[in-house]
Amino acid sequence: MISTNLIQQTAETLMEKAAIEIPQDYLEGLKGAASKEDGDLSAFVLQAMLENYEAAKEDRRAMCGDTGTPRWYVKMGNEAAIEGGPVAMETALRRATANATQNVPLRPNRVHPLWRTDHNNNVGIGAPEIEYAFEPDGDWIDLTTVHKGGLFGTDYRMLFPSDGIAGIKRFYLDSLVAFGKRGLACQPAIIGIGLGGTKDACMVLGKRAACLRVVGDKNPDPKIAALEAEFTELGNNIGMGAMGFVGSSMVIDCNIEVGYCHTGGMQMSVHAFCLSSRRAVARIYSDGHVEYRTDPNWFTPYQRRETVEWEDSAWLEKAHAN
Repeated sequence: MISTNLIQQTAETLMEKAAIEIPQDYLEGLKGAASKEDGDLSAFVLQAMLENYEAAKEDRRAMCGDTGTPRWYVKMGNEAAIEGGPVAMETALRRATANATQNVPLRPNRVHPLWRTDHNNNVGIGAPEIEYAFEPDGDWIDLTTVHKGGLFGTDYRMLFPSDGIAGIKRFYLDSLVAFGKRGLACQPAIIGIGLGGTKDACMVLGKRAACLRVVGDKNPDPKIAALEAEFTELGNNIGMGAMGFVGSSMVIDCNIEVGYCHTGGMQMSVHAFCLSSRRAVARIYSDGHVEYRTDPNWFTPYQRRETVEWEDSAWLEKAHAN
């Protein structure tokens, strides 16, 4: 049985880690971009970012003044049991968000859309978002917090099968140019692309692709993995770099996730995570042990399953062994 007190304590620690400690995979990707950037202003911005990250970690302060909109991704092993159930867990996550807003501190960005009511704690109707997934084995829960920018850096278009790969590339490049020229995202970024599903599912896929996969991770479908590599290169050859200045460091990595869709359409969403890439993860076991990491490991074979019944016995045996 996993206690709600432990969930809240762990969640508050994750909030601090996400705001202050840039994930190592993104940091290495950023250093790689900085080493190749030849645009004067872009190179200056990248170097300033790297210095800012070091200062934030040393001073234990948020790496960016705008700490975005904190959200939670919860993955549960099939045998996980939570004290008080899922409702108690959600209460713990909302309390942790409110406490972290005051203690880290995080900027209180959440307001009512009409009345602009602000509780000064990033908690309100539908906030923070809590999304769920399940795995076929284990008595643990994974908590992932993401501090995602909440304004721009996201776009959607209904494409059609006849648009093909060329249409996907066109919308991708249109989006990146708009992000850069209009200041709609803070580059360089991890770009997530969602293809298929329904409109709402497509948006979820793209955001998860941006926020829940690490730099260097590749889609297990080799053709999609090849597209990811091609799109990363394309994004860095449109003449834009950090913060939209002239350069070649627009994209640190591009991740693509797909979902089955209606026969007549091909939905597509594009999401920029932003130059801070704020995420942190912890696995809480039923015995009270907690392991912290930065890779959400969200897109497991089970999450990408195509079959009616889950029958990947080899993967299940590996999961039991771990």
